[in-house]
Amino acid sequence: MNAEWSLDVLYKGFDDPKFQEDFKQVDEVCAEANAFAASLPGGDAKENLLTYIRLQEKMASMIYTMGLYANLRQSVNTSDSESVAYLGQLMAKAAGTTKADTIAKKYIASLENLEELIESDPLLKEYEFMLKQLKEDDKYSLSDQAEEVIARFNISGGGGWSDLQSYLTSTVQAEYRGEKITLSAVRNLAYDSDPQVRKDAYEAELACYDKIKDSVAFALNNIKLQVINAAQMRGFASPLAETLYKSRLQKETLDALMESIKEYLPMFRSYMKAKAEYLGHENGLPWYDLFAPVGGGEGRKFTAEEARNYLVELFGGFDQDLADMIARAFDEEWIDFYPREGKVGGAFCAGLPLQKQSRILTNFDGTLSDVDTLAHELGHAYHNLNIEDHRILNSDYTMPVAETASTFNENVVMGAAVAGATEPAERFALLEGQLMEVNQIICDIYSRYLFETAVFQRRAGEFMFADELSKIMLDAQKQAYGDGMDQDVRHPYMWVCKGHYYSTGNSFYNFPYAFGGLLARGLYAKYKEEGAVFVPKYREMLHATPVTSCEGAAMIAGIDLTKKEFWQMSLKSYEKEINEYIQLAKQLKKS
Repeated sequence: MNAEWSLDVLYKGFDDPKFQEDFKQVDEVCAEANAFAASLPGGDAKENLLTYIRLQEKMASMIYTMGLYANLRQSVNTSDSESVAYLGQLMAKAAGTTKADTIAKKYIASLENLEELIESDPLLKEYEFMLKQLKEDDKYSLSDQAEEVIARFNISGGGGWSDLQSYLTSTVQAEYRGEKITLSAVRNLAYDSDPQVRKDAYEAELACYDKIKDSVAFALNNIKLQVINAAQMRGFASPLAETLYKSRLQKETLDALMESIKEYLPMFRSYMKAKAEYLGHENGLPWYDLFAPVGGGEGRKFTAEEARNYLVELFGGFDQDLADMIARAFDEEWIDFYPREGKVGGAFCAGLPLQKQSRILTNFDGTLSDVDTLAHELGHAYHNLNIEDHRILNSDYTMPVAETASTFNENVVMGAAVAGATEPAERFALLEGQLMEVNQIICDIYSRYLFETAVFQRRAGEFMFADELSKIMLDAQKQAYGDGMDQDVRHPYMWVCKGHYYSTGNSFYNFPYAFGGLLARGLYAKYKEEGAVFVPKYREMLHATPVTSCEGAAMIAGIDLTKKEFWQMSLKSYEKEINEYIQLAKQLKKS
């Protein structure tokens, strides 16, 4: 078992003749796409549809595969200049077909007999959902010239403001104990075992935002105004309406989710108050101790081989296909395990749809948390496994369902870990790890949703300077965390450091985390209730995610997302863990 992944299934290098041949062919396919668009609306409608799909499949397979190869290479070597150069060229080539693609999509949307044409051909039938979605999308699209203008001006507009926020937050330095360190480094100290380190780091973090808050406030205001204007021009009632449309999610579902979260906030605040008391705080949990480690010892350490065997055995009791895929991932060099110079932090999973594989990056250190992270990313790979028989243009699913299989896997791992722990300190630490994460997707995500909602509402009529944005953030945190948090020690600058607010294409990149986490938790509860008969429904649900709405996919598993009952059941399932955590906190503090 190698410690690094192999990308040879894609290309053996940029000098691989296959890569160079594909790179040359991209220009030919792009030229074909532009010529095809120029020929419309002439020709036979059915043949035009088939030509469009074949060209899109060719372009997607080549540009996606080459771009993925360059991205994966760069992720393990950020100084790989060749990867950066090829990525730039591929983006430029793809951008050259934007106008042509808009023309072709408008042509498809104009076909009055589209449904009849779809039924007349097997390939068109496979793309029924996509083609009907194109017709629906046309209601919210502008002219091809206007779309091209927006795309081009976004580079120096919203895209430029987004780059400014990224640049400022990545280069600003915090003064921490007489030293200058990066913002990311000082934020990571929130997980330190020393309480004074956490407090000093929090204060240093807040102080460093003063250097950049005004510039970032201009970035946020201008991005949000651009999003508001573009949404209005396209005919959406609001940026939220546009996000829900792109997510294939009903407002009724989002309302049921958020109302249920609001009802259960007191339960999660009781967890925070118990943690606060355990750490010696009287007025709720101060922000700098949200991620404070509690419990005893470091826990079990795993080698990569031990992690493989543990996960294969654990998931073999759920679905043998999942266990077999996990074994393949370890044995066939799908995973890049360990941190090294030049490699990006964190973890991710990338699907290779044409090769029917995935690639996973982690920074494995052997802790149970690292094993849980592996399980999370392997959940994404399992999602990929269950959609691999879809054609390439049917391989994308929306943000809200993207974290379902990954978070489901986390529930399996942590459920087994807690069940196997016998010592109170060990159970306490495991419960803390689980509840700390879910507290983020409930309280923190709820506060982010409230903040972004308020910013959009106010930006339509006013400019908000940094101090006003901080007040909005503090108010959102007060509503979300309540008496679970020390109201004098919150985080007024969370709007500065969270990159999710600074996108013109993905507004409200917050509620999908709560949606995915609670959907996975509810699915896990159904699995525990139904046993093996649940698994085929779960797999069918995952399979449907690229070609149906969120509600349609969930209904396959017998879940009505528009009803609060499901979300309440999912939230209530944490009650047992929280009650045990509270009792252990009291017990261990006394001892």
